[in-house]
Amino acid sequence: MTSTSTSPSTHPHGRTGSSEPLLSVRDLRVTFQRQGQEPFEAVQGVSFDVHPGQTVGLVGESGCGKSVTSLAIMGLLPARGNRVSGTVSYDGTDLLTLSDQQMRDKRGKDIAMVFQDPLSSLNPVIPIGLQVTEVLERHRGMSRKAATPVARDLLDRVGIPDPDRRLTDYPHQLSGGMRQRALIAIALACQPRLLIADEPTTALDVTIQAQILALLKELVQDTGTALVMITHDLGVVAGLCDEVNVLYGGRIVERGERHELFAQPRHPYTHGLLASIPRLDAPRGQRLTPIPGSVADNLPWTHACAFAPRCSQPIEVCTRVMPELVPHEGRPLRCHNPVEESR
Repeated sequence: MTSTSTSPSTHPHGRTGSSEPLLSVRDLRVTFQRQGQEPFEAVQGVSFDVHPGQTVGLVGESGCGKSVTSLAIMGLLPARGNRVSGTVSYDGTDLLTLSDQQMRDKRGKDIAMVFQDPLSSLNPVIPIGLQVTEVLERHRGMSRKAATPVARDLLDRVGIPDPDRRLTDYPHQLSGGMRQRALIAIALACQPRLLIADEPTTALDVTIQAQILALLKELVQDTGTALVMITHDLGVVAGLCDEVNVLYGGRIVERGERHELFAQPRHPYTHGLLASIPRLDAPRGQRLTPIPGSVADNLPWTHACAFAPRCSQPIEVCTRVMPELVPHEGRPLRCHNPVEESR
């Protein structure tokens, strides 16, 4: 496993020091259609870039389009009942134009994904070791005998104790944290250049969450892997992401560098997400400020701001004109009435 510890400057993929994005998503749209129902556009013109060695966050409540975006990038949406448009350029190749076989060749080798629920993502009737070696056999042409010690080293690297024994264990014999680590080991087996992590810490306790996030951060730093972190937890964003994209109603409403976004949120939705988080420095007894309503309380983006019914400071134009994503004080923002600095 010497290749996994190669320094960023000498990594065989040459992932660092490049000014060109490894992943460039432009005007991505995903529309679901069910018979007898109106089409539903879950993702509406999402665009962002991810550079080698960079961690980019997609943040928002459940239902804002984060996971659908990641599944569209990976080509894992159902074959029927949906329409995907736009471009997803990976290292100069538009993934949306590739055949199923070409995408299977890239998934696991060049692009990998860590799913939200490891128990449903892992095969319950196949030992963990075989699930890791399968990737090595498929994409690196290794024999089962040669892949087994590599799988053992991968389990050891992601912090699974007694990896020799765990190779023969089934998913139900592992704790939640170890299952998530096994899923990360499978994703990293072929040293992918792009890793997408979809809520990888949701079902874990706080201590295990911190360990998983530290592991992902270490992997990005050691190998120069580009990481897309999908989460609703701004605490995860604060400790991991370089750039943050805030999604609402299938559209990006604010984008910024992590420190700028936390220090000065300009969109009322971003401000509301931050205001609803408990703070250690808050006065004793101070109440949290939740965002009223739910993600179902939307107006159509076609002629309004979707967040207007839940906004803390709506104005008349919010309900009749769609705000565009335009630079606002050097940061892309989609809002008619941004939050002032004093707030």
